[in-house]
Amino acid sequence: MMGLAVQPLLLWSDALLFVMTAVIVALALWARRQDALRAAWARVAKNSVAMSAATVLAVFVLIGMLDSLHYRPRLDTQPGATAQYAVEVHSALDALLSGLRQRSEKTYSAPLATHLFSREALENSVEREFPRLKHGGAHLGENLAGHENDIALRLLFGAGAGLAVWLVMFAALRRRYGVEFKTTLKVGDGDTANGAEKDAEKGAAKSAAAGSVLLTLLAVFMLTGVVVALADGYHVFGTDKVGQDVLYLSLKSIRTGLLIGTLTTLVMLPVAVLLGILAGYVGGWVDDVIQYLYTTLSSIPGVLLIAAAVLMMQVVIDTHPEWFATTAERADARLLALCLILGMTSWTGLARLMRGETLKLRELEFVQAAQAFGVGRFAIMHRHILPNLMHIVLIALVMDFSGLVLAEAVLSYVGVGVDPSTISFGTMINTARMELAREPMVWWSLVAAFSFMFALVLAANLFADAIRDAFDPRSST
Repeated sequence: MMGLAVQPLLLWSDALLFVMTAVIVALALWARRQDALRAAWARVAKNSVAMSAATVLAVFVLIGMLDSLHYRPRLDTQPGATAQYAVEVHSALDALLSGLRQRSEKTYSAPLATHLFSREALENSVEREFPRLKHGGAHLGENLAGHENDIALRLLFGAGAGLAVWLVMFAALRRRYGVEFKTTLKVGDGDTANGAEKDAEKGAAKSAAAGSVLLTLLAVFMLTGVVVALADGYHVFGTDKVGQDVLYLSLKSIRTGLLIGTLTTLVMLPVAVLLGILAGYVGGWVDDVIQYLYTTLSSIPGVLLIAAAVLMMQVVIDTHPEWFATTAERADARLLALCLILGMTSWTGLARLMRGETLKLRELEFVQAAQAFGVGRFAIMHRHILPNLMHIVLIALVMDFSGLVLAEAVLSYVGVGVDPSTISFGTMINTARMELAREPMVWWSLVAAFSFMFALVLAANLFADAIRDAFDPRSST
């Protein structure tokens, strides 16, 4: 009986991520029809640093989306038999990185090395030596004299290939949209300093922002070309204790960081906005109850509260194994539970901010005029209060993202984060920390995890700064 070559698998986190992406696209289309929002986003688009950061974030999001397309490969069966599928779950990113995933070594190896990191007793040898890697540098054969030259050639070839792809893209953009590339960019708010007229300044700012995007893409393409060229023959970031490629683990960790940062916000945002506006506008006993609730939650140490909740959820998962057909579904359940717990314990700061801003807004003339005309409370909160708080919500939304990515790393480091089978920056750091005490030190796993996490968090923070400057009513326009 014929069957599909793969069986598509939709995890709950995948579905939520795709739904959230669709909602963001819908909100972007809606914002284009709002003059104030369109003007604010136009200020963001003129910021060279913001557009560079957005380009880097788009690369991370693309990797995360590819890693969210899951499937189960078909097993080899007898002709005419019912199709059987593997229990192991793969993703589209796994298919693209199949070379990195399958080329595992015995144990640790340094970046771009040709031998294992530790000495072992070899056959037909009395002394302990460094064994050759099965895959790293295998194309060199026994002649290792050309190792350094081979790396240099691959660097040049990869950088040249990335430059060639960028030039093709640039030529296509210039032909299609008339994009003008300027090599002299000013990093800042995107305004020119030559005292030109306002229209000329706006055009120059847009040109500078477009140039910053092109420069960022040039760096991304060249870096990707170098990594691909080196990864074809070596382990670019070395291997870990069980011989897995560290570059593969770092790329797989991106999806976990993105899910923690976005899904947690999806849980936190409605609770914080609703309770904050209710406390600030309704007042009275409602305000007292909500203040007591978030004050009590804030007084409990966050790590202890999260750890207790995660352990309770883990007990539920362990006692109901029949709920999960694969280990990926089990790990996904713990990931969603962690997002839920982080969201339910991190809404207090935004709720307090919403309450304070609502207390000021309810005393303004347009709100009091609505009350005088007999408009209901919920209508006032929906039509007058919430729209005037959206800039704060958006700023908090973007700025909390990087904090949540770092929170996952800390929680996984202390053992109460994602499932051990889930690859994340925190699990990589937790695995590598014990190897820092050995001599010689195994440093590359830790450096790779920190490098990718630093790039993600830095890009998110720079983009958040630009959004804050553009949407804050007190900023100059």
